[in-house]
Amino acid sequence: MLLFAAVLVPLLLFLMDPSVGRLPLLAVTAAAAAGLTHRELRAAHPFIDLRVLAGNVPLLATYLRALLTYTVSYAFLYGYTQWLEQGRGLSASQAGLVQLPMFATAILVSTATGRRAEIRGKLLVGAAAQLAACAALLALGPGSGGGLLLAVALLFGIPQGLNGLALQNAVYHQADPQRVGSSAGLLRTFGYLGAIAASSAGGAFFPHRADTAGLHELAWFMLACAGLFLLLTAADRSLGRIGPAAAAA
Repeated sequence: MLLFAAVLVPLLLFLMDPSVGRLPLLAVTAAAAAGLTHRELRAAHPFIDLRVLAGNVPLLATYLRALLTYTVSYAFLYGYTQWLEQGRGLSASQAGLVQLPMFATAILVSTATGRRAEIRGKLLVGAAAQLAACAALLALGPGSGGGLLLAVALLFGIPQGLNGLALQNAVYHQADPQRVGSSAGLLRTFGYLGAIAASSAGGAFFPHRADTAGLHELAWFMLACAGLFLLLTAADRSLGRIGPAAAAA
C-alpha cells in the first residue's frame, strides 16, 4: 500500500502543475512503480495482483479502454458542471438539474442493453456516441440555450450506459477464471486512474476559472481520449468472440 501511494502521490503532484522543475517527481514515480512491481510479483497475497496482466493482451486492452472512457466520463462530470456555473452562469442547483438527463439516459440504456451478450457492438456504439458528445462541447458558449445544454447531457448518457457495463462483462470473459475477482478489482483501479487523469486535466485547462475557452481545450483532450478508445475497440477482433456464440458454448 505504501509503494502504491508512492507511485500515485508524486505523479499527482506533477500533473497538478507540470513543469521541468518537477520532472524529478516522475523519477520517484518510476522508482516506486518498479519497487511495487518487484514486490507484488513475489508476494503470496499481493495488494494488486499484477499476475493477471501477464500475457493477457485482450485484458490489458480492456483496462486501457477503461482508463480512457473513465477519463472522458469524469472530465465531463467535473468540467461540464464547473463550466455550467462559472462559464454559463447557472446556479449550483440548476447545474445539477442539467446533469440529470445524463444519468437518466444511462440507466435506460444500460437497462435496455445490459442483458445482451454482444460486447464489441456495444463498445463501438458507445465509442461513437462518446466521440460525438465530446465534439458537441465545442459548440457550447456563454449564451448556449437550455435545450442545447440538456442535449449534450443526454448524448453523454449513451456511452455512460454502454461502456462501463460492457467493459465489466469483457473482463469476466477475458480474465483467468481463478483471478476473476482481482481482475475485476484492477478494472476499478484503472477507472479511478481515469478519474485522477480527468481531475488533473480539469486543473490544467481551468487554471483560474471554468471559462468557455478552457472548456473547449478540455473538449479537445476528451476527443483525443475518445478517438483512441474508438480505435482500440475497432482494432480489437478478440471482442467479437464474446457474444451469443460464446455464451451458448
